[in-house]
Amino acid sequence: MRAIIFFGHGARDERWREPFDRLAALWQAQNPDTPVELAFLELMQPSLSGAVQKIVTQGIKDIFVVPVFFGQGSHLRNDFPKILEECRSEFSEISLSATPAVGENLLVLQAIIDYADHSLN
Repeated sequence: MRAIIFFGHGARDERWREPFDRLAALWQAQNPDTPVELAFLELMQPSLSGAVQKIVTQGIKDIFVVPVFFGQGSHLRNDFPKILEECRSEFSEISLSATPAVGENLLVLQAIIDYADHSLN
């Protein structure tokens, strides 16, 4: 069994989290057999380690982390790899993989273009 973690930056304002909660709910509605958790780099909980721990307690050993960042800034180039490696060391019995930032994917960029086009019409 697999699980997915949507990994975001985090913010002081709790409302910033609302789109992430909707994203997780949409994922779960469309993929009911694949558990989903949210995790945040800073300022919000859970951390990546906390989200992995929650999934591991369900007996799941194959986890994909999707960084919900628009591009490869310093956090994804420097901080995220360290955090991911720390989690791999802490949870050495599982497979922990990560995708590139969502904003680097052509499907995401096209969705933004489609949204903008729809907004103009």
